[in-house]
Amino acid sequence: MRLTAPPRRETGRRDTEGMAVASFVLGLVGLLVLNFGLGPIAIALATLALRRDTPRRFRALLGLWLGIADIAILAVLMAANGATSWSIVG
Repeated sequence: MRLTAPPRRETGRRDTEGMAVASFVLGLVGLLVLNFGLGPIAIALATLALRRDTPRRFRALLGLWLGIADIAILAVLMAANGATSWSIVG
């Protein structure tokens, strides 16, 4: 005999909030390390959050722009170094 109700899962709104925050954090971290990997992930998460109408729209937009900046910075640094990778150390 069960005395308590099973826990309810809120998958709609909370998932989009998490995606918006994750895209922002990954885009921000991607400015410093792993631009090639974290930038596209930030863009994908931000796009999904925006399509699902997240209440954290501004944070998702920041994640989108930071993801684009990650890729742009990587392209500039690769062009400046003339190689397919870059390093802060030299």
